[in-house]
Amino acid sequence: MLEPAPYALDYLLKWPADVTVAGQLHPNTPVFPLLRDLLADPAKYGVTPADAEAARSLFLDVAGQALEQEGGQRAWLEREFAR
Repeated sequence: MLEPAPYALDYLLKWPADVTVAGQLHPNTPVFPLLRDLLADPAKYGVTPADAEAARSLFLDVAGQALEQEGGQRAWLEREFAR
């Protein structure tokens, strides 16, 4: 039987959702790549670095809990942000 945690991580890194950033809707957008972009250049999206970091923290909290329920670790998501 295969472990579900690596599949859960892969899904979370590609997970699409409707995301609103500074009042602009980004429909059906992969959340993780958008967050990486947001962290790299917050001004491009009209937010502060603190706002970008808060969005990252929220993602890590919510996605980290989902990953842990599948036997994974939040640290895996944190490591992806460092890449």
